[in-house]
Amino acid sequence: MIPRYTLPAMAALWSDDKRYATWLRVELAVCRVLAQRGQIPADALAVIESKARFDAARIDELEATLRQDVIAFLTNVAEYVGPEARFIHMGMTSSDLLDTSLALLCVEAGNHILGRMDRLIEVLRDLARQHKYTWQIGRTHGVHAEPITFGLKLALWAEELGRDRQRFADAVTGIAVGKISGAVGTFAHLPPEVEEAVCAELGLQAAPVSNQVIQRDRHAHYLAALAITGASLEKMALEVRHLQRTEVREAQESFGPGQKGSSAMPHKRNPIVAEQICGLARLLRSNAQAGFENVALWHERDISHSSVERIILPDSTTLADYLLKKTTDLMAGLEVYPERMAANLNLTGGLIFSQRVLLALVQKGMSRDTAYTVVQRHAATVWEQGGDFKGLLEKDAQVAELLPLDELADCFSYEHLNRGVDAIFNRIELS
Repeated sequence: MIPRYTLPAMAALWSDDKRYATWLRVELAVCRVLAQRGQIPADALAVIESKARFDAARIDELEATLRQDVIAFLTNVAEYVGPEARFIHMGMTSSDLLDTSLALLCVEAGNHILGRMDRLIEVLRDLARQHKYTWQIGRTHGVHAEPITFGLKLALWAEELGRDRQRFADAVTGIAVGKISGAVGTFAHLPPEVEEAVCAELGLQAAPVSNQVIQRDRHAHYLAALAITGASLEKMALEVRHLQRTEVREAQESFGPGQKGSSAMPHKRNPIVAEQICGLARLLRSNAQAGFENVALWHERDISHSSVERIILPDSTTLADYLLKKTTDLMAGLEVYPERMAANLNLTGGLIFSQRVLLALVQKGMSRDTAYTVVQRHAATVWEQGGDFKGLLEKDAQVAELLPLDELADCFSYEHLNRGVDAIFNRIELS
C-alpha cells in the first residue's frame, strides 16, 4: 500500500524486518521443541538462540541469485549462527514457515483492526445517544418518507459495525492456524506432536489437516470479512456525502482552519474524507475476490496464491486500518445541523404524516382503499402546488366526519414516534 494510506502500526507490521523476525520466531520455536525431544543437542540450541539473526539487505542480495526467499533467509541466518545452523528448518518445508508466520502476522493485524472497530462503535453509540431525539426526515428512493431521528441512523450503523466486528473476530480465529507437517502435509519427517507443541508456543491452533499449505478458505474468509466491513464504512460515508449536499445540509464533515476545498472555487467545502472512504472500500472488495481465487490450487499446492497474498493481505489490512481511523475521525468530528433537519422535515407541508392520517381513518371505520384515495388526493395537491396538508384535511368533510380536530392534530405529532425510538434504544442497550 502506498504511504498515503498507510498508518505507522501497519507499516511496521508488514515491513521486511517484521516478516523476517516472525520467520525467525517460528524457526526458533521449532528448534526449541526439537531440543526438548532430544533431536537437537542442548548446546547447539544455545548457540542458535544466542546467534540467530538476519540482515534484510543481505537476504535481498542472496535472493537475487538463489531466487527463493526462504532459502535466502536461512542462508543469511546460517552466516550468523555457524555450523549449528544445520539444525534450523530440520524436517520442514517452506510453507511450514511461511504459512505459520503469515498466520501470526494476520492475527496481529487483525487484533489491531478489532481495536479500531471498538473505537468506532464507541463513537457511533455516543453520537447516537446525543442525537436520540434529533428529528430528521427519513428518505426512501431519495424521496421524503417519514420522520426518523439522526440518533436512530447512527444506532443502526453502530449495530452493523458490531456484526462486522463479530464476523472479523471469527475470521481472525479461523486464520490463527499453523502447520509444521512438512511437504504435502503427511508428517513424514516430523511427528504431529512437534506441530502441536510449536503452535501452542506461538499461540496458534495446529491445522487439523493440511496438505503443503494452510487451506486458503481461511484467508478468503478473513479478506471477505474486511471487505464487508469496508462496505459498511462506505455506507456511512455515502450517507454523509448525501447529507452534505447543498440542497440538504443536515450534516457535514469538519472543515479545519486553513483547509481549502476547490482549487478554483474558494467557497467549496467538499466531503473529501467521505469520498475517499467510498473509493478505497472498492479495493477491499476487489482484494477479497482475489482471495476467493486463491482457494483452488493445483493438487497439494502450487504458488499461484503466494504472489497475490504478498499484495492483498498487507494491502487489505492496511486499508482497513486506515479506513476505520478515517471513519472514526469523520464521525467524531461530524458537524450536525438539527435546525436544518427541522426545516427539511417541514419542506413538504406535513405530507410526511400521511400514513398516520390513513391509519386513523381506517381505525375510525373508513375502508383502506377509500382512506388511501382521500389522503392521496390532498397529498397530490400539496405535492404539486404547495400548501398545508393538515389544513386541507381539516376542510375535507369525509375526514372531519371521522376525525375531530384534536385527533387529526395528534396524527401530526412526534409522540408516537418517540415511543418507537425509545423501544429500539432499549433493545440495543443505548438508553
